[in-house]
Amino acid sequence: MRFLISETEDTSSWKDKVLDRQIRWDRLDNTGYLFPSIAGENMTSTYRISIILNEEIDKALLQEALDILLPKIDLFNVRLRKGFFWYYFEENGKPAPRVTEETFPCRFIRANRNHSYLFRVTYFGRRINLEVFHALTDGMGGINFIRELAYQYLRLAHPDELKGDGLCADTSLNKEDSFVRNYKAAKPKGFVARKAFLIKGKHLPDGKLGLMHLTMSVQELKKVTHAKEVSINEYMVALTAYSIYKNGFRGRSKDHPIRVAVPVNLRPFYDSYTTKNFFVVVSAEVCDREEEYTFDEILQICKTTLREQITKEHLEDLFSYSVSNQMNPFLKAIPLGIKNIAIKFVYTKSATANTTTVTNVGNIKILDEYRKYIRGFTANIAMSIGQDIKGTILSYGDDFVYTFSTSLEDTSIERTFVKQLASDGIRVSVTTNGVFYG
Repeated sequence: MRFLISETEDTSSWKDKVLDRQIRWDRLDNTGYLFPSIAGENMTSTYRISIILNEEIDKALLQEALDILLPKIDLFNVRLRKGFFWYYFEENGKPAPRVTEETFPCRFIRANRNHSYLFRVTYFGRRINLEVFHALTDGMGGINFIRELAYQYLRLAHPDELKGDGLCADTSLNKEDSFVRNYKAAKPKGFVARKAFLIKGKHLPDGKLGLMHLTMSVQELKKVTHAKEVSINEYMVALTAYSIYKNGFRGRSKDHPIRVAVPVNLRPFYDSYTTKNFFVVVSAEVCDREEEYTFDEILQICKTTLREQITKEHLEDLFSYSVSNQMNPFLKAIPLGIKNIAIKFVYTKSATANTTTVTNVGNIKILDEYRKYIRGFTANIAMSIGQDIKGTILSYGDDFVYTFSTSLEDTSIERTFVKQLASDGIRVSVTTNGVFYG
């Protein structure tokens, strides 16, 4: 196999080095197949993970760090190709994408303007941002990459204090499709078709995306959630549902419940270390009723419904349905153009079955020798059909960060969220990316 070179790109600096060697290719994972079919300017299917250092970012050093790291991470060193039946990844081999100063988060990644890569690296002040097209990987793969990028950058910036040039021991390079490996048998339909309550409102101008980072103490959260006998994740999902409920839901949507989609990392259930996508989505649902819900009532509803769904057996049912379609000989033989039409239809139907999404990236850990250089992390996801506000969770040390990403001007939902945290005795620091202020 040889590279197919786009005439729109300047390839003179590298094409002689790669034309005569065999090029690796790889299949997309079972979830990854979805994103190329649905992505575009209005639904970018990207997410961002940011790392905040204790020093200003040097653009030249960050570019050098990326140039050094990229050849070591095969998962990111690919371009997307379009076959007759399926999309596939092909080894890229071009120079790393250019590091730029950040603009608005989670814009569509145009591969032909990005050396054909499916990720971008930007910076602003002390912050390094990694934005990833979801076909490549989920949050685990993104954390792996930005953490190693930060390590390499800091080694270049502080050569007398930080040594070494390899990847750290806990950075996985595993690229198996864990969906297919753990698939058992065909299962019933795995998505909710009933339409959910959708939040309406005036949008931010020019397609801007607003970010609001709420930082609180993990220890304070644990005290509250322990007293309420729920997990932190259950508490945050319920608080999101409650904040939506208190702002325009009651009495207006008898047939369309608030439904919060919650991606679940499958790796702990299957002892997987893959850096490809490996998650499924469950939902917490709150229906309208005559009497007003209290927050604690919604919390118990979300706790019960999530625990009923987050079992290995149920999660396996959910992803086995998708894998059975992927492995169906008849569906395999359908040309990609027809598949794309069907995938868009199914996705649109399932996307409007959820009011919002709350995803938990998890607890981020770094090596001890880098701690004094790193202040913290944030993460956020892009908007999708019917979902104009979403939440992303992560923790680092004692910092717990919940980030609202929204295309809406009104911040009533976010204000209700913060007020309930304060009511429960949790102190919150709020920062934004400034778009709410004009």
